[in-house]
Amino acid sequence: MKKQQEIKVFGHRSPDTDASCSAIVWAWFLQNHRKKLATPYILGPVNTEAEFVMEYFKVNMPKILHAVDSDQSVAIVDTNNLDELFENINDTHIVSIIDHHKLAGNLKTNLPLEIVIQPYASTMTVIYNVMNIEPEDLPRDIAGLMLSGIISDTLAFRSPTTTPDDKNLAEQIAKFIDIDISKYASQMFEAKSKISHFSAIELLRLDSKIYEIQGKQTRVSVLETTNPQIVLDRYDEIISEMPRVVEQDNIDQILLFAIDIIKEEATLFIQNDDIKNLAEKSFGVDVIGNTIILPGILSRKKQILPALTKKL
Repeated sequence: MKKQQEIKVFGHRSPDTDASCSAIVWAWFLQNHRKKLATPYILGPVNTEAEFVMEYFKVNMPKILHAVDSDQSVAIVDTNNLDELFENINDTHIVSIIDHHKLAGNLKTNLPLEIVIQPYASTMTVIYNVMNIEPEDLPRDIAGLMLSGIISDTLAFRSPTTTPDDKNLAEQIAKFIDIDISKYASQMFEAKSKISHFSAIELLRLDSKIYEIQGKQTRVSVLETTNPQIVLDRYDEIISEMPRVVEQDNIDQILLFAIDIIKEEATLFIQNDDIKNLAEKSFGVDVIGNTIILPGILSRKKQILPALTKKL
């Protein structure tokens, strides 16, 4: 009998809770229900929230995958954007893409594949729809990772990306595994807020994605925390490292948003006149000083990017 080829399952670079947990859950499904040889990976160090989740549910953190070969099979979760993956990803055998973001349109395959993109706040809700398995039939750790991904990406249902399906699924899972969503979410967000040990460069890449904004390659970095002052107190240090990240990543600029989960607002760092002008035109504000508070702004996908990419 021919030996099965391993399917490497992973999400985007700068993996957050949803990406890292989705890789584990999708690999579990492929392995246990489709009888495929599947292994979850991450494409870099995860944030402190994801570390907390793995420890809470006693799940081993996936190994970091540094490269893929053209003859390897891969399954992609929580992204369909070439810029967030390996440069040679189109040379591999992509067997599935499970995502909840808009269609980027730059991934290509030589063979037909399974591709599911649905408009939910979390990849976990999409995976649940594909799996068609009731929460009570899931192992506790897998159910817990699914719950964690939804809580993280919806900010415990505060984010405007939240749909009724996301909330209903989270509540079903929480009931099954006997978890108080409010208390558990507070523990997750407290863990996410423990970022003081990260260097300024690490903070700029911790939860960030690169987009073309007004003709410039822009790294949009988001730091979700219950205590944004930890980030704001390091303003000078972070600003001083931005040119290095710009050069290393071959981009034009960086936008850093410190998201206050409790107050439900974002603080944007204003490091130069270009960012000042972009902020004023995009968000309709008057910028005075080196930061600007944006009330009600929580979501990069549904609020920040649409504002930044609209015609000015």
